[in-house]
Amino acid sequence: MPANSAILRQLTSVDIPAALELSREAGWNQTAQDWRILVELAPESCLGIEYDGQLVSTATMVCYGKQLAWIGMVLTAVSHRGRGYAKQLLTETLHRADELGIASVKLDATEQGQPLYEKLGFRAEQVVQRWEGRPSAQGCTDHAVADRISKMHLQEDRTAFGADRSALLHKLSKQHHVFSKERAFLFTRPGRTHTYLGPCVAKSDLDARVLIEAALASESYSDFYWDVLAASTSAISFAHELGFTPKRQLLRMVRGHDLRADEARIYGLAGFEFG
Repeated sequence: MPANSAILRQLTSVDIPAALELSREAGWNQTAQDWRILVELAPESCLGIEYDGQLVSTATMVCYGKQLAWIGMVLTAVSHRGRGYAKQLLTETLHRADELGIASVKLDATEQGQPLYEKLGFRAEQVVQRWEGRPSAQGCTDHAVADRISKMHLQEDRTAFGADRSALLHKLSKQHHVFSKERAFLFTRPGRTHTYLGPCVAKSDLDARVLIEAALASESYSDFYWDVLAASTSAISFAHELGFTPKRQLLRMVRGHDLRADEARIYGLAGFEFG
């Protein structure tokens, strides 16, 4: 490769340490395991730009069947910003989505990223919020069984989310805690700086509250991030009551067909990188 050249290529497991450094530089919460899950789920659509042998920019896309693709981890090293790398990666990612016939592509955009996404055909869908806290929940884990995710839970997730993300949930369940009731589930997972609360899907406020309190009580000394839809008044009310405070706000954007499901059942997101 010639000196001072930039090439666009697929990410592999070898790139995980460099990718983690990019997310760490941005102050994000992802771990090496989060990056590994992305690369394993979507080896053909997790892309990077390499400059002089160094990974300097990334974008990932995970497909949930033909209905939905999710874009995340749009990152560029501070020393290489302003060169159009993010636009180049996103253009290629969206080209691949179109080739695959994906009906809807979504992402959670920062305020800084929104103008670029609009130029690429994205439009606003709804606001998402990140809440932060070290709560003093007094829930009891006896009320929720830590278990693998079941077929019924996967069906509940499809009903709430609108697409089949069973491959993602299976990978998350093998690495992290799952709290479940018959028609409800909640995951927690370690992050670089905060434990992550979500995804959480439940048919009732009561079931969601039981699982959330159980999860918080199981790691009562952790700082948590909890991402929710701003329209989820129940989740936001729980967050207030359990000692969380709002940290940041992003805009969920969509390209292609609108895809909305039974979002009242969603009490926690899987993360900005997963949906």
